Amino acid sequence: MKALNIKLWRDLQRLWPQVLTMALVVAIGVAGFVGMFSVHQSLQSSRDGFYRDNRLADVFIHVKRAPTQWLDRLRMIEGVAQVQLTTTMDAPIALPDAQAPVTGRFVGLNLGRAHEQQQGLNAVSLRSGRWPEPGQALEALVSDRFAQAHQLRPGDKVNAILNGRLQSVHIVGTAISPEYVFASRGGMPDDKTFGIWWIDHERMAQTFDMQGAFNQASFRLHDSLQEPSVIAQIDALLDRYGTRGAMGRDKQMSARIVSDELSQLKVMGTVLPGIFLAVSIFILNGVITRQVATQRGQIAALKALGYTDRTIAGHYMALSLVITGLGLLAGLLLSQWIGQQMLALYGEVFRFKQLTYSTTPWLVAVAMAWTLAAAIAGTWGAVRTVVRLQPAEAMQAPATPRYRKTLLERSGVGRQVSTGMRMVIRNVEHRPWRSLFTVTGIALAVALQISGAFWMDAMDHIMEVQFQQVQRGDVVVQFQNAVSPSVVQDLQRMPGVIHAEANRTEAVRIHARGVSEEGALLGLHACARLLRPVDALQGPVPVPAQGLLMSDLLARQLAVRVGDRVEVAFLMGRQTRAQVEVVGVVHTLMGKQVFMSLDAMNRLSREGSAVTEASLRVDAALMPAFWSAVKQAPEIVAVFDKASEMASFQASTSRNMGIFSAILTLFAIAMAVAIVYNSARISLSERAWELASLRVLGMTRTEVSLLLLGQLGAELLLALPVGGIAGWALASLLMHLMASDNIDFPVVIAPSTYAWAALIVLAAGLVSALLVRRKIDQLDLVAVLKVRE
Repeated sequence: MKALNIKLWRDLQRLWPQVLTMALVVAIGVAGFVGMFSVHQSLQSSRDGFYRDNRLADVFIHVKRAPTQWLDRLRMIEGVAQVQLTTTMDAPIALPDAQAPVTGRFVGLNLGRAHEQQQGLNAVSLRSGRWPEPGQALEALVSDRFAQAHQLRPGDKVNAILNGRLQSVHIVGTAISPEYVFASRGGMPDDKTFGIWWIDHERMAQTFDMQGAFNQASFRLHDSLQEPSVIAQIDALLDRYGTRGAMGRDKQMSARIVSDELSQLKVMGTVLPGIFLAVSIFILNGVITRQVATQRGQIAALKALGYTDRTIAGHYMALSLVITGLGLLAGLLLSQWIGQQMLALYGEVFRFKQLTYSTTPWLVAVAMAWTLAAAIAGTWGAVRTVVRLQPAEAMQAPATPRYRKTLLERSGVGRQVSTGMRMVIRNVEHRPWRSLFTVTGIALAVALQISGAFWMDAMDHIMEVQFQQVQRGDVVVQFQNAVSPSVVQDLQRMPGVIHAEANRTEAVRIHARGVSEEGALLGLHACARLLRPVDALQGPVPVPAQGLLMSDLLARQLAVRVGDRVEVAFLMGRQTRAQVEVVGVVHTLMGKQVFMSLDAMNRLSREGSAVTEASLRVDAALMPAFWSAVKQAPEIVAVFDKASEMASFQASTSRNMGIFSAILTLFAIAMAVAIVYNSARISLSERAWELASLRVLGMTRTEVSLLLLGQLGAELLLALPVGGIAGWALASLLMHLMASDNIDFPVVIAPSTYAWAALIVLAAGLVSALLVRRKIDQLDLVAVLKVRE
């Protein structure tokens, strides 16, 4: 065995460039799998611990206003272990660093049990400062992310319009809560425009006239299996008070966003590393098979000297295991760096009490099993060849390949092709499977690059549709309660307002064929210009005078088509129900939405003419005066500033997506170099005698190089369109696996993304070709031609 170990060491030294590239591909696959899954497990463990320690509720319900006398009835529901009643209200806040008012959600906090361990459900954890104290001053804790976004510290004071009255709020500390890991009013989380403020619950009740009442209830259950029946009983008791219905933790806004993020991370940690391991199998197969072919004489000598088939096969298997072992070791080390960098990015988004990176032993065991399977799969064909090879047969040179006219030549077109090109075509036809594998591998590198870069295209498309086509106004203002449509005249008198359009948004439940889904019903004027339904595929869609338009996302979940009638149930106000015909399906990108004429919606609700928000077009030069007027308007509870929303959205997505895309680009380059370089080296070792003979016959180094690299160039060019198609398919697969109930991410890939992916892979192929070209120039003609025939 000592002789075989020496031979193994010499083979590794001779093949070190190929060993390095193969190990790199394996390392990237292992690093991606272990790193992403370690981040997933670290986040999941931190989330579960935070939810458990701070007692995140199992069921939530928000009502318009209900008496606290219902507490005992709610506690008596079978399956309920604990009930907590709370008051929450949204209010505009004026901050020194923000020209536009931002929205704060004020939450009542029992100061008698303010300490984390003494609180009930959804306990708040103090991050800095102290707990609020009752007294003359209105003291508050601010959500940590919001405070960081606005550089707010304990001791700062801000003004807020609470129930129509301007009040000064004293910040005494920052905090986090499992209920608001992500703080959102219903759209994308944005710490610049929305934050959570915890104040004394008694002061909260006085300020918002909620004495003896609540508008939010949280429940802890004895058993999660009882959730459906508990939700049904809660809805039956509180439905009369105006509610969107009770929901489990899986549908609670913050918890759902966290779960979606973790699910997406899990998908990325499975699909992409699998591609690298598949490519490593192909490369290993090519290299080990070529080793067996070039060492036929050595194999025969070893068998003649008494080495068994199992021993010799084990030697070549050991070569494969050393390569994959090096890749495994490097991948585990690289996974630590990748995992910690990704966790740092997520740490800026997720606010848990503790966030520590760790790699579990089972992940390492799975990675080892994967690489072992790749080594066996990549070497199995070569091992079978070793076992079947007889000593007498191995002593002879391999049979000369039998070439024949190619399909191109038989068609008569071959006369128009140069001799060198015909040689390239014949070599491709002689080894079609190898060419197919090379093309497939390079195409996967292109697809990987596209799958990393298309996210920016999808985000740009979403911004174009949502902010330029759907929301064409500059500002959206939301009112505390429904108001008369005549509010438009008041808004148009505000400084800088060029045009104003009012609309109405209500929470509804849509019933169809025994299935129900919650959504938002938007009532719009037929001539609306600033807010309108837009089909992502067909453009703007007119608002029908009768019937409703339904988002494609909601229509798919309800299995509804145009012409069907559905029941629309208003969840607030008079809670009316009516049958309405679906007159159109719109491919919207965000949310479960239904569109109707404002007049038809008001008739349907039986509450008279009312609007809940307005879209405004404002003169940019007068924007400061406009914001000053908004801050003095007590009926406006929240604002949407399109410019700041776009800037915030671009800043957050560009940074995170940019880092992700850069990592995948580097991985794609490594894959392309590994495939092209190893394919070229295998071809060079197989055709060394042929190329040397052509050099002796008078061909130049450039001409000989073109014969070898021309084949690789043809395979590279053929792989580009295949890679483009594969990139689109991979992006579609990722979008399918990462689909959300509330966001319909489009598969949008810009031509520039295809072009950059092709250029990057071409550049990687060119570098690999130049490295192999040096080997061709260094061919020892005399040594190569000393081959036994």
